[in-house]
Amino acid sequence: MSLLYVLLPVLGGYTFTSLYLLKNPHILHKKKRSAFYCTHISHRGGCGERIESTMEAFENAVTQGTEMLEMDCHLTRDEYVVVSHDENLLRQTGQDVNISSLDFQDLPLYKERMKVLFYEGRYSSGTDRKIALLEDVFRKFPELPVSIEIKENNKRLMQKVSDLVKSYDREGTTVWASEDNTIMKECRRTNASMPYSFSMLRGVLLLLLFYTGLLPFVPLGESLLQFYLPRIMNRRYFPGGILANGLVVSLLEKVTMRRSLFKHLAARGIQVHLFVCNEEEDIKAAIEVGATGVMTDYPTLLTTYFCRNNCWLRYLELVLSDMVKLTKAKTFQAYLDSCHRRYSCVHCRAHLANHDDLISKSFQGSQGRAYLFNSVVNVGCGPAEERLLLTGLHAVADIYCENCHTTLGWKYEQAFELSQKYKEGKYIIELSHMIKDNGWD
Repeated sequence: MSLLYVLLPVLGGYTFTSLYLLKNPHILHKKKRSAFYCTHISHRGGCGERIESTMEAFENAVTQGTEMLEMDCHLTRDEYVVVSHDENLLRQTGQDVNISSLDFQDLPLYKERMKVLFYEGRYSSGTDRKIALLEDVFRKFPELPVSIEIKENNKRLMQKVSDLVKSYDREGTTVWASEDNTIMKECRRTNASMPYSFSMLRGVLLLLLFYTGLLPFVPLGESLLQFYLPRIMNRRYFPGGILANGLVVSLLEKVTMRRSLFKHLAARGIQVHLFVCNEEEDIKAAIEVGATGVMTDYPTLLTTYFCRNNCWLRYLELVLSDMVKLTKAKTFQAYLDSCHRRYSCVHCRAHLANHDDLISKSFQGSQGRAYLFNSVVNVGCGPAEERLLLTGLHAVADIYCENCHTTLGWKYEQAFELSQKYKEGKYIIELSHMIKDNGWD
């Protein structure tokens, strides 16, 4: 009995502490600062709308507004890194050959119609049937985040991928991904500067830590959790076997889709991407359970859903409310009209300003040239402080991208010289943090 008197307070104290730290992870852990933040991810380049993993598919996905491309890579006999889901090309080309046994120039074309694996009964087609080079993807989309899954423990492949990532200065925006924990460890040994996602084993360990209450105390090196939305399995994938059983899938969903877990990860700067969401009800379910990003085979569907349901605000309400906390900060999100020329964050592609709101291109920020805007969106504004600038003393407040939290410039709160009063209430954004987006000829 005396032991029980000791154990109960200890257990109660542990439970209370664990729950408190689960909701307030910043107490023990410094939040990860990612070079990107993605809500719209295209699985195999959006393989429901174009033939999977082709340059045409990637270009279509980017046109539809995707913020990340997901792909798999393999190595040809003459050591070209190519983008293909399968090492053996029977499913994709009809020829029973391995990529590693062929030179790049001898790779067969994809089939004219390709089955969409995560949407039973659907097929995709397109004019481009060539197997793409990873280097061509990097060259075409130099700033777009890419998730690369490595399926085989091939050190030469990993080294080649790493070399390409370094040569195109993409270590912050290219993610190692693999279900196999051994392969993931080798990827990290090859290039530890690249962010990486949870392997299957690490994902299981994550759940065990969550349910035992240990998660808030354990450091996590991963930057992304990419996981199936279980509800798709018995409807669109795994049509046979145990995962076709609705009860099994329902149990799996209850165990894995924990909003408190996803909010905790998001608060620690770890993005949660759920896939493969090819119907509106699945997109809605992923958002409501707390995903910070949705992966789909149909990028047009996802973009349309976001626009129609104003999901940028829903993300803010459901997921991001605990991710951006600035003293006296005002945060908001907006999706600018696609008909107008606009400027976006170069790091995460969040919309920042319309060209119509540009006042001047002749400003200087702390790190180089900057533009002055009448209004901006998708930023957080910090507390004002007096700062001596080139044009005199001003009260300014730093502004931050609310998606990736990069400092973009500042807002002029007050100008102390009469000639500078026109700046008050205006914003400057440094060119190094902006990119022209949509409608520029």
